[in-house]
Amino acid sequence: MNFFDQEFSAEELLEGRVFCLDKPLEWTSFQVVNKVRGGLKKRTGLKKLKVGHAGTLDPLATGLLIICTGKKTKTISTIQNQEKVYEGVITLGASTPSYDLETPVDQEYEYNHLSPEKIIACAAAFQGEIEQYPPLYSALKKEGKRLYEYAREGKQINIAPRKVHLYEFEIVKISLPQLFFKVRCSKGTYIRSLANDFGKALNSGAHLSKLRRLRIGNYEVDNAFVLSNENQKQRL
Repeated sequence: MNFFDQEFSAEELLEGRVFCLDKPLEWTSFQVVNKVRGGLKKRTGLKKLKVGHAGTLDPLATGLLIICTGKKTKTISTIQNQEKVYEGVITLGASTPSYDLETPVDQEYEYNHLSPEKIIACAAAFQGEIEQYPPLYSALKKEGKRLYEYAREGKQINIAPRKVHLYEFEIVKISLPQLFFKVRCSKGTYIRSLANDFGKALNSGAHLSKLRRLRIGNYEVDNAFVLSNENQKQRL
């Protein structure tokens, strides 16, 4: 269902609405917010309208992006704190600086030594509370600058690890070098970092090659709006 085919009054948008959108591939979360804000202001004649998202999705990820308007923007932190569910593909045998396809492969590795049993056993070891380092190519700030700004300048900086929780991490299909997975995790989990760390644990580099967010709390992508008729849902 196309988001902009719906009718919304200025009053209800200011009072606050929560919308589920299916973010298109290669769009930033900020671009989605801008498109929604601009479209709603144009349709309702509002000059000012607060619009925000509850949890960033990387440009190369698709799926559930929750948008809040008006007074409902105050609920963003509450929504962000809820558990999240993703599906995706980890590609073995190559690593990238961004841990995904945003940057070119910087190193290649062997992966023929891996059996399905070893891969599945390794995935089981990642469940529960784990410690991970955020990707250097991320929007986190350190000393007033985004980490990706340091990365693009070629600067090496120290990043503190953080504890996150993987409630489930399942390898649902193995088609080497690709591993299809599903993960249910806590706030703050970087799936790109999970892919990179998983590759290291298998003694074979890896990167995240596809990612789709399916759920945040009780909000599901199956009930989400698309932004246009051309925005088709990306299935793995």
